[in-house]
Amino acid sequence: MLPTWLRKPLAFGSGVGIEIVGRRGAESLRIAAVRVRPGGARVLGQMEIADLASQRASTWGTDYAAFLRKHHVPHAVATVVLARHDTIVRPLSMPGVEDKDLDAAIQFQMENLHPHNDDDVVAGWERLPGTAWVLVAIARRDTVERYAAMFSEAGIKVGGFTCSPALLWSARRLFADPTKSATLALNQGEGAIEVYGESSSRPLYSATFHVNLERAVALASAELRFAEGEAPVTVTFDAVTGVTPSIAASAGLLSACPRHGLQINLLPASLRFVQSRLAWVPAAVLGTATAILAIVAILAPSVEDRRYNASIEKEISRVAPLATRAVNLDKQSSASQTKIALLSNFRTRPKADLEILAELTRLLPPPTWLTQTEIGPQLIVISGETDQAAALLRILDASPYFEGSEFTAPPLKVDKAESFHIRTRREAGR
Repeated sequence: MLPTWLRKPLAFGSGVGIEIVGRRGAESLRIAAVRVRPGGARVLGQMEIADLASQRASTWGTDYAAFLRKHHVPHAVATVVLARHDTIVRPLSMPGVEDKDLDAAIQFQMENLHPHNDDDVVAGWERLPGTAWVLVAIARRDTVERYAAMFSEAGIKVGGFTCSPALLWSARRLFADPTKSATLALNQGEGAIEVYGESSSRPLYSATFHVNLERAVALASAELRFAEGEAPVTVTFDAVTGVTPSIAASAGLLSACPRHGLQINLLPASLRFVQSRLAWVPAAVLGTATAILAIVAILAPSVEDRRYNASIEKEISRVAPLATRAVNLDKQSSASQTKIALLSNFRTRPKADLEILAELTRLLPPPTWLTQTEIGPQLIVISGETDQAAALLRILDASPYFEGSEFTAPPLKVDKAESFHIRTRREAGR
């Protein structure tokens, strides 16, 4: 994703966004053509292709091509938004993980992020710039391949499949980072409410609830943990993105300016249609200008600057052996401390785990009862039933043993109780 100061001057392009809505066998497409300029974005036109199952792909593919020609974007490569029920979205907090280690860290956790076999899914992720959070999107491989084949049969050029939370987050930051981070937006679909939110404690939150509107707002607010005076007015997705229709048009923005948003693409690389090389001309011009400026900056220093640099290099060469020796000693000391800490952890771990169980027993009296408890070195996962699941996050975080409690899935109503699945982290030293 481009830095903030580059987004607006480089906001040039036209694109097409396609939103898939409806369940399998009854899908429809919402399509929007968008033009982006530094002064803002404009929706050129929109169309809807209803009930795909009852039509031949060549027929609605022809209608789509005519739509592109009408709005003078015949060569646009579409960005497709999978239906929310076809994707699993997991915002993960990964403090201390560097970008070079991010892929390995997420792959290590992947089996805990979805209920399928790893070979049966495709996944994409990207760190939210400036935060420790990573947005992970997952979809079933057969779903992705079915839609890819459908668009290929219709003759539609597709550059990628993505998810609605990534688009909403990117659309808010197309031209500049928002001054207000807190937001709560809802989109009522067929029998479900999709919620998107941002707060100072959760830079991105997305979930789908099968409850009434008031209950969905309460559950989302509990997860977002708005600070005092931060809670925003509930809005629609259109108000978040500034374009209508919000999801299809936001996909069009990403199609027009692919470097301005999160690069989460669930379409395998072999099935993606690559834009014309002419699309890289502005970037090439900018890169050339940057290279020229760099050469000028290198050749410009005065003679005094060169002499000063030479003296610095000489001093560095003199102390380099001492510095290397100090680094080696630090490495040996660090390795010894790591071994000591590991042995100490093995000795104290059983006692600490028993303290965790005792604390859970104290915090969760009847009518709360647990069906499963997993205690790890850093994470604790509990499942069970209670009368009011939303209050458990506050109860756990108030304990000196737990922090960062969150639902791994929305609570479900079971008879007169609510079943819950909660993941929490051990407080440091516990």
